[in-house]
Amino acid sequence: MNRPQPRPAAPTRRTVVLAGAGTAAALLAPASAGSAAAATGDRTGGARQPYASYWFPDSLPAGDPGDGVTWRSLKAWRPESDPDLAFNTSAVPLAERFTPVPVNTTARTGQARITSLVAFGNTAGNPSQGSATADTYALNHWAYIDELVFWGGSAGEGLILAPNAPVVDAAHRNGVPVLGTVFLPPVHHGGELRWTRDLVQRDGAGRFPLAAKLVAAALAYGFDGWFINAETEGGDAALGAEMLAFVTDLRARGEAAGLRITWYDAMTVRGEVGWQGALNAQNTALFEQADSMFVDFRWTPATLAASGRAAEAVGRSRYDLWAGVDVESTGWNRSVDWDAIIPAEGPHTVSYGFYRPEWTLNHLPDDRTPGQFHAADQRFWTGQSLDPARPDRAGGWRAPATAVADRSTVDRLPFATTFNTGHGLRWYEDGRVSSDSEWNHLGLQDRLPGRRWVVRTEGRTPSVAFDFTDAWRGGSSLLVDGDLDAPATVELYGTRLPLTRRTVVELTHRTDTESGPVTVELAVALHEPDRPGDPIAYTCVPAGELRAGGTGWTTSTLRLNSLSGTVRALGVRLTAAGPVRWRLGALAVRDTARTPSAPAGLRVTGASSGAGGTDLRFGWHRAPAAPRHYELHRVLPDGTRRFLGGTCGTAFFVPGLRREPGEKSARFQVRAVGELYTTSGAASVAHRW
Repeated sequence: MNRPQPRPAAPTRRTVVLAGAGTAAALLAPASAGSAAAATGDRTGGARQPYASYWFPDSLPAGDPGDGVTWRSLKAWRPESDPDLAFNTSAVPLAERFTPVPVNTTARTGQARITSLVAFGNTAGNPSQGSATADTYALNHWAYIDELVFWGGSAGEGLILAPNAPVVDAAHRNGVPVLGTVFLPPVHHGGELRWTRDLVQRDGAGRFPLAAKLVAAALAYGFDGWFINAETEGGDAALGAEMLAFVTDLRARGEAAGLRITWYDAMTVRGEVGWQGALNAQNTALFEQADSMFVDFRWTPATLAASGRAAEAVGRSRYDLWAGVDVESTGWNRSVDWDAIIPAEGPHTVSYGFYRPEWTLNHLPDDRTPGQFHAADQRFWTGQSLDPARPDRAGGWRAPATAVADRSTVDRLPFATTFNTGHGLRWYEDGRVSSDSEWNHLGLQDRLPGRRWVVRTEGRTPSVAFDFTDAWRGGSSLLVDGDLDAPATVELYGTRLPLTRRTVVELTHRTDTESGPVTVELAVALHEPDRPGDPIAYTCVPAGELRAGGTGWTTSTLRLNSLSGTVRALGVRLTAAGPVRWRLGALAVRDTARTPSAPAGLRVTGASSGAGGTDLRFGWHRAPAAPRHYELHRVLPDGTRRFLGGTCGTAFFVPGLRREPGEKSARFQVRAVGELYTTSGAASVAHRW
């Protein structure tokens, strides 16, 4: 891919490297710890910020690592001795997806798909459990993504990067597999051919120990495979043959566990680095041993057409090829020959892959807000019309919603959402602020509406957006804002929800003070349209009238026992005469309301103190019946609870805690949260100051 990775920025921690007989073990010590022993976290009582794991294949670079970097060998890695394993392990299984009838006539089913290569941070700087800022790339347009690559790797940090748990949990909830990255960089970016040879080394029995380690890491952390990007020059035919044998072995080992391999079009079967921009004789053997191949940006209309035919000639789908689209620097301003990939007329040629779509965040000014990010991100994925039912293909940008059918995982009860995007300026519980600190954690992200935003009206169209100034739960709510002169139906979810006589829908909603009265109805569809682009036929169920200046958030419980069959789509219909600012804080569809069982064994597994306060590591035992996630609170001396964070796993890190006046011990509680956002009883622990 020939793209350098930046070095970590702030020197927030120092590195201690311990080397021994043929192996290397590296430990990070907090700046305040004063000794290497304090760096080992769980095992010696210290606490440090856990990060996503990254490694060199075996041998380490010469010299010393930079600030904030740990040099590790994957060959020496063992899951049982990994102090950060619990922080980096995904807890959400990969959901199954279905494809509703497309909302427009241009989006295709069963043709081009999309992969997305995203750098969520520097290789050495991906926190395992979110961080204390809302300024983050909160990826959320999962409906159009078929595979996510957790992009990273650099010669100064490490070449192999495993995804962090929050990203994997969010992706899995939406049916998207996540791949780690193996990046062997070009020489002019610090690459050394010995690292390629390290990767494909054989043991005494002729096996590939690093292939076994890559599979073991994916299984231990719970992600879905690897993106292999070998770009270090200087190889020969013998090395090319070993790389092919390595990829063959890696796929064979991973297939039984459902792991995926994507090969990047760089190294050829001759061992040389030669970006083909095509599937051809130089890389077909490698493609045949992978699940897909990312075609380098050098493609042309002719090479893509030939590549599609070449894939089919070896018995593979042409849509197993991702044509690279580099949006890192210019985003939707990138000049792309879209008709070469996804022709407006006729079948799509191949699939395509975005390189660095986090441009939607990075191109904004430094004082950007979450709302500004989501507005830019929606334009990237939906198009300039901001309505996938009215696709805009007049300009140079062909947004995914105009070409690729959206997918959904909302296919079973119970289903609930609080429209939480996985980051926020505050944390809300039951409409009240329980932490006024910024936060991000993609693992807490809800399943969000896939089509943003389809609004059906005969009058003026209101705006629809995620809003961060008020919420029922989490960090955001859905805000409909406009001057209505006719009923407006906002389509939300494509679903496959079975109805029973007990099924109810709960809407938690409110109006802002600037709003006039609004009549709210739940829009329920029991059938999909016959053809793409046809409107959905909804049955509307009254949910009441809301007036500004009322009692705040209201939960309307609607019984659907007059309906039968399967709910195929859900939305809301608003009727008003004048200005409306209406918020939807939560939507739940259920037969019964269950409270999850409580976790047990909450404990402090590591503590470190310094000028910035006390850092604590927590662990607990998993609650029965797999809750949606867990939430950790601090109990203040006056008895109130302050939200510290949440995670789908059973370990969490909290930095910078300070003693409250008169407090001898800090008290903490963890609760399980179910799919309907009901909460369990608490497990408790105290930490003496």
